[in-house]
Amino acid sequence: MNERLHSVLTRCGVLPESLAEACGVDPKTVGRWLGGRVPHPRHRFRVAQYLGVEEGSLWPPPPRARSAPSAAGPDGELVGIHQDRASVPRDTWLALLREARRQIDVLVFSGTFFAQSNPHVARMLAERAAAGVQIRLCFGDPGGGAAALRGREEGIGDTLAAKIRASLTYYRPLLPVAGCEVRLHDTTLYNSLFRYDDNLLVNPHVYGQPASANPLLHLRRTADAGWFATYAQSFEAVWAGARPWTSDQHQ
Repeated sequence: MNERLHSVLTRCGVLPESLAEACGVDPKTVGRWLGGRVPHPRHRFRVAQYLGVEEGSLWPPPPRARSAPSAAGPDGELVGIHQDRASVPRDTWLALLREARRQIDVLVFSGTFFAQSNPHVARMLAERAAAGVQIRLCFGDPGGGAAALRGREEGIGDTLAAKIRASLTYYRPLLPVAGCEVRLHDTTLYNSLFRYDDNLLVNPHVYGQPASANPLLHLRRTADAGWFATYAQSFEAVWAGARPWTSDQHQ
């Protein structure tokens, strides 16, 4: 029996059926969790979010030797893997955005899906900024060489530049918002990055394929060194070399 999960459900007044609906699983699956079965990492993450508790308080990690290699990256940073970015549930993106308390960093070429899947993204980002969250959005420069090269590699030519220009229109309302900054980069991207505090979604780029068709890794920072830190540093490097985008610019 998972007494911890039983206790939290009782304290929060949440029925197993409600938890099953929130996690998109069958109620029988929740029954097995209550019986002691450990859920898949993505379900553990969703349960902890829904109940407002730390994942480790429901499923403490088993003790392991410090020298033992981890299949989940350095110090267990890997929360989950999605077959492709398009398969990440919309609710996951929304929950991470809403629950960010310190920073939101986005590094993409166009990131069209980010706005088209959530038409209120600019308002939500502005709300997070008003709550003290630092917002940094970095898009490809539609007139730059990197976007042109990526467009040729994907076989879509100038379409990528057009997608970037279209995507930027969603974020124009954020330019005067304190705590929000938008920049344009002209960098070869090996991956798109979406950071929400200590959660980082890494979308590797495969040659000739759109980012939506490529795998996505969900990392959570557990230490000052590791995969999370490496990708976070790469964002800082691109951000430092990117130019600010202002409302009077013609992309």
